[in-house]
Amino acid sequence: EVQLVESVGGSVQAGGSLRLSCTASGFTFDDTDMGWYRQRPGKGCDLVSYISKDGTPSDSVKDRFTISRDNAKNTVYLQMNGLKPEDTAVYYCAAGRLGWGSWVSEEKCYGDFHYWGQGTQVTVSS
Repeated sequence: EVQLVESVGGSVQAGGSLRLSCTASGFTFDDTDMGWYRQRPGKGCDLVSYISKDGTPSDSVKDRFTISRDNAKNTVYLQMNGLKPEDTAVYYCAAGRLGWGSWVSEEKCYGDFHYWGQGTQVTVSS
């Protein structure tokens, strides 16, 4: 059974930092692309960061968010610095990229990844 278990997010003041983690099981982690999506209140679903199976990262939130992976621990991380209120969202870990699309269905975030975590809430106050 595939599982993606995300760490608990949390609440932080603007300018603060949080690190999310996602521990995977049930598939060959070091042979799998990983990503982080987020769904902001009233907004769509966005791919925030992506890291290929060979460790090449791509961060859409430049200079503030950094994705990394530890294949020995089957874990992917999202380090978020300089958080802003507009970063408030449910953050989802995803595994196995199929494409670059994303959408919302029944108020939940989805994208072109094969497997999904349950989502974790991050709240940034001003």
